[in-house]
Amino acid sequence: MEELEELRQRLGAERPAAWEHLPDLALYMDQLISYMPRQLIRFEGGDTLTSAMVNNYIKDGLLPRAEGKRYGREHLAWLTAICALKSVISMREMAALFAGLGRTDQPVEERYAFFLEQLDRSLDKVAASLEPDVDKEGLAPLALGLALDSYASKLACQRVLELMADRPEGQDAENKKKK
Repeated sequence: MEELEELRQRLGAERPAAWEHLPDLALYMDQLISYMPRQLIRFEGGDTLTSAMVNNYIKDGLLPRAEGKRYGREHLAWLTAICALKSVISMREMAALFAGLGRTDQPVEERYAFFLEQLDRSLDKVAASLEPDVDKEGLAPLALGLALDSYASKLACQRVLELMADRPEGQDAENKKKK
């Protein structure tokens, strides 16, 4: 099916801009809103980022405050991750995930590069699972399989986030000493 081949191609090729390709000039809110759709694969009718959403992400602590009403690379990187994850996990879960990724003193550029690597891997995996020669009758089983993969991944993600929350500070260091 031609449409599945197109989807497969998009999943395999379209990626958010790498750090060095993000605009190096600070953007105002309207520029930020118009830039962000380029960062993720979208289809007609998909969610559109709004200024109210950006402000809510700032209030929730997921996104740093603007610097004089201007948003830089750091904001674009975090917003890319937020927009990719918001349909999969809650804002509270996202905050826990972001807190657990890398050291807090680690540059945003490195955290963003890690995010992009993981996104590449996931998109490539799904693209490889799509067989473009599926006929119309094979679409429902394909969609079911993809939905159940999403369900299983979400269950695992939520449990891992719970485990992150249950682990007391310093436990990793203690475990390493015991070994």
